[in-house]
Amino acid sequence: MIALRRLGAWVTAAALITGLAEAAVPSFEMVRASYPVSEGVLLDRHGAIIHELRLDARRRVLPWTALDAVSPALVRALVRAEDKRFHDHGGVDWVALAASAWQNAFSSTRRGGSTLTMQLAAQLDPALRPAAGRRGLAEKWRQMQAAWEIERSWTKPQILEAYVNLAVYRGELTGIRAASRGLFAKEPSGLDETDSLLLVALVRAPGAPVAAAAQRACKLGSTLGVRASCAELQALADASLGRAPRLAAEANLAPHVAWQLLSGTEGRVRSSLDGELQRIAATELQAQLGQLAGSSVSDGAVLAVDNATGEVLAYVGNGAAASSARYVDGVRAPRQAGSTLKPFLYEQALEQRLLTAASLLDDSPVNLVTPAGLYVPQNYDKEFHGTVTVRTALGASLNVPAVRTLMLVGTDPFVSRLQSLGFNQIKEDGDFYGYSLALGSAEVTLWELVNAYRTLANGGMASALTLRTKAAMPPPSRVLDSAAAWIVSDILSDRTSRSLTFGLDNPLATPYWSAVKTGTSKDMRDNWCVGFSDRYTVGVWVGNFGGEPMQNVSGVSGAAPVWRAVMDALHAGSVSRRPSPPASVLSVRVDFGAGVEPARQEWFLAGTETSVVQSKTALATPRIAYPATGAVIALDPDIPEARQRVVFRMQPQVAAYRWRLDARNLPGLSGEAMWAPRGGRHSLQLVDAEGRLVDRVEFEVRGAARP
Repeated sequence: MIALRRLGAWVTAAALITGLAEAAVPSFEMVRASYPVSEGVLLDRHGAIIHELRLDARRRVLPWTALDAVSPALVRALVRAEDKRFHDHGGVDWVALAASAWQNAFSSTRRGGSTLTMQLAAQLDPALRPAAGRRGLAEKWRQMQAAWEIERSWTKPQILEAYVNLAVYRGELTGIRAASRGLFAKEPSGLDETDSLLLVALVRAPGAPVAAAAQRACKLGSTLGVRASCAELQALADASLGRAPRLAAEANLAPHVAWQLLSGTEGRVRSSLDGELQRIAATELQAQLGQLAGSSVSDGAVLAVDNATGEVLAYVGNGAAASSARYVDGVRAPRQAGSTLKPFLYEQALEQRLLTAASLLDDSPVNLVTPAGLYVPQNYDKEFHGTVTVRTALGASLNVPAVRTLMLVGTDPFVSRLQSLGFNQIKEDGDFYGYSLALGSAEVTLWELVNAYRTLANGGMASALTLRTKAAMPPPSRVLDSAAAWIVSDILSDRTSRSLTFGLDNPLATPYWSAVKTGTSKDMRDNWCVGFSDRYTVGVWVGNFGGEPMQNVSGVSGAAPVWRAVMDALHAGSVSRRPSPPASVLSVRVDFGAGVEPARQEWFLAGTETSVVQSKTALATPRIAYPATGAVIALDPDIPEARQRVVFRMQPQVAAYRWRLDARNLPGLSGEAMWAPRGGRHSLQLVDAEGRLVDRVEFEVRGAARP
């Protein structure tokens, strides 16, 4: 009787509260639409999920789960444990409230009488949650009002669906999907009876000790007649609650793009990526890194873009599990460019009409005195090929002709051109980089390099890349001459011109039209392959984020196989065709002198065409090739002075010409002379058969042994 009188007084007091309007509750649709998911979702261009990224550091909330996607075992256990008359009341269970009042009056064990609907009301409105342990009469009455309002506008299945999605189960795990995946690595539909018992036991006390949660689950199982033993539930609790939740992302294909696009204000973004191409690029890169592991290669990156729109179709920042630092973004990391800048150097020389594709360049040793010392460029294969055309020099990626071309163009103009192409890492003037800029001593990113090659593919028109579809972009601007860009693209597509270095059978030789260039930086630290078809541009970098040199990795064995695989995937259902030449480009048959190159059709800018290109090497006046004027030659103190020699060289070599050092004649053999160096400044002269001066250089020898 005492308990009943207390219940009656409680209800009367609550009913007498004035000025309290019915609690306004949101609709079920509003609650579902505003569900605060903690994971950002990156979609590909087709709307498929390709990456999940946690954005909320406080809790884990995965996308909303419909009730029909939740195991019936969990729903059954939840109703039995928390509100067994759920389907019979209208929001408030008076029988449960009476029983609660009775137990609270005559027992030290406290018991609540809230229904699932009342608990949902508290989940929806933080003001209805107890501030310090238990609710007062006014708070309880407002909660009941909210429950009645929910029951009037929501269906029972909607109430259950919202409840399981809003409930906190364990620590940071909120919602049934986060709890089932984080604790059991299952989807909510796959929860069995033992899983369900443990989850329901956690609803009332998410922070309960493992043993207490298992004990409550055991009691609930007994009530429901579930066959799971208490030992099984204890083992399950130990395995799932005794560790930090393991909530793996459902999709983990583009982490570096997700980090760039997803944020707390934009948690669901459709990117320009193609999910299938992204998967192919990542798989091919990982496979290639696995094959190169024995060559001291750990890292790589891939970028594929659409030529017309600038939309990025594949963006693989590193080799994931195969990478030495999986959080480093290899697409944006600056690395030495190697030979990948040569096409832009030759384009500038063609554009300025300093050279044509048929011009002859000397691929022989050259020594250049720079502020940093003597610069002696060499080819990749350590060999020299004499007189070659620009087409061969670029196609075969010969280094000395590139340096000679930079001497024509000038380092400052070339730096300005590279900056206009978007190479933002190149910030110093030409003197800073020197002639080694022709061989890629400057640092660039794969992002910059791919877009620069895309500019070549687009006939010299430059525009920005984008990671979003149909993004509002500034109009393209002209950076390169269209005719010169077309000729350079034609050279890069010519497998014959590259055969001198790479042979005819290699990954660069696609069955469809493509223009491609490889590059390897100093000391084999970076290996690149960048090229384009009529529709796409693809770039690949392999190396080591730590800068360690690779071993025995060539231009076609490092990055090129990945480039070919991605390009093949892009053209699986289409054919790439050679772009038509601009009207200002002419094709002329060119004859070269004997011993240079066979006659062929060659492309010229209008006004630069010629039908005969004759090498003047045999008629040219010889010059001193080594040493260079101003050179400083240092003797090695660890080698006896009598055994040290300096070799004087002329180019071209003429047997009748003689050497004269400090007014003394030297014996020569086939245009060369060997000299035992002496300390001090010296004057070296080259004279013809009649003793007339042809060339002279001044140099210095340092480090001579003391007398």
